Amino acid sequence: MDIAQNISMATPKAWGRVRRSRYLADRALKIICALFTLIGAFVLGWILLMLIVEGISGFSPALFTQTTPGPGTQGGGIANALVGSLILTFLGIIVATPVGVLAGTYLAEYGKGSKLAELIRFLNDILLAAPSILIGLFVYTLMVQPMGSYSGWAGGVALAIIAVPVIVRTTEDMLRLVPGSLREAGAALGAPMSTVIMQVSWRAARAGMVTGVLLATARIAGETAPLLFTALNNNFWFKANLMGGVSNLPVMIYQFALAPYQNWRELAWAGALIITISILALSVVARLIVKKDHVR
Repeated sequence: MDIAQNISMATPKAWGRVRRSRYLADRALKIICALFTLIGAFVLGWILLMLIVEGISGFSPALFTQTTPGPGTQGGGIANALVGSLILTFLGIIVATPVGVLAGTYLAEYGKGSKLAELIRFLNDILLAAPSILIGLFVYTLMVQPMGSYSGWAGGVALAIIAVPVIVRTTEDMLRLVPGSLREAGAALGAPMSTVIMQVSWRAARAGMVTGVLLATARIAGETAPLLFTALNNNFWFKANLMGGVSNLPVMIYQFALAPYQNWRELAWAGALIITISILALSVVARLIVKKDHVR
């Protein structure tokens, strides 16, 4: 207590030795930072409030049971868009997870400081920051044109390419946090490196790795640009082979929000609110998993 009191008593004296111009500059910077923080929070709160007010007005039982309406028709829902988005997101994450986890494992466990690992990290960083519309154009050239049709498969591949760098980065960072002594203990028992990675490193970092997968899922759940070039959209249920346009929430919101029909705009607001709630839920789950792992 005496030490704490001495420190607290010495603080004003320390500030007294600082030149007044520096003290004023410090206070000014604090005020500016607080002001811009309030501005950012106000804008974000305004957007969320508008989304909630406009989105709730479009909620009804038909929203989750009926398909999207045609031009000029009344009523309708977004059931086909919801299911289509779930399928496309599932396809994307089921492809991206093994690729991202194994690539991140190589960078953290095998590559480390090698030239190849440095090149992969550089390319991963570029892919992480690449505009999603470029990925959509790439998949369009790679799959849609040769197949002669839009498809859910192309949409899933586009979303997977967006999710992979997120999972790679998270997996590598989590594995690097695993103490080397755990690996040494496994090696001392005579276990090969592959067994040590699967039974020791992955188990120790699994909470962070699962968090990376959830964050990647949240990242691709609301992507619109790549789906415009791959899965596109329609007002019906998708085919079993996923060929042709596959209805999905992001593209539906984009198209309906620009339409002159009032019921279409209401459905667009409701769909935007559903996506926002879903992404918020995934983010909260990811934080809870990390927090629970830290408590352990």
